[in-house]
Amino acid sequence: MMKPLIHYGLHFGLPLAIAIIGFKKNWLKAYVIMLCAFIIDLDHLFATPIFDSSRCSINFHPLHSTYAIIIYVLLLLPKLSRLFALGLLAHIFSDAIDCLMI
Repeated sequence: MMKPLIHYGLHFGLPLAIAIIGFKKNWLKAYVIMLCAFIIDLDHLFATPIFDSSRCSINFHPLHSTYAIIIYVLLLLPKLSRLFALGLLAHIFSDAIDCLMI
């Protein structure tokens, strides 16, 4: 019961906290851009089964791989991609916490 609450709480709450703390004037815009990072979960569609609560997403799905995470870190450098990269990394962090709970 707690695992889904923590997982989805982090997925939505962590970007919200980052937006409110780091982007006070434009927090809503920052939050929406970071939520757009959920697009990386499209790689779940290539897995069988699509959802498995006992599977760790990190290094299982291509967009959750170490190589992808390195790219997400590099995307922090250009100002244009920084918010999206923060969303991607917050998503990866949330999934990593979920892996620890398996």
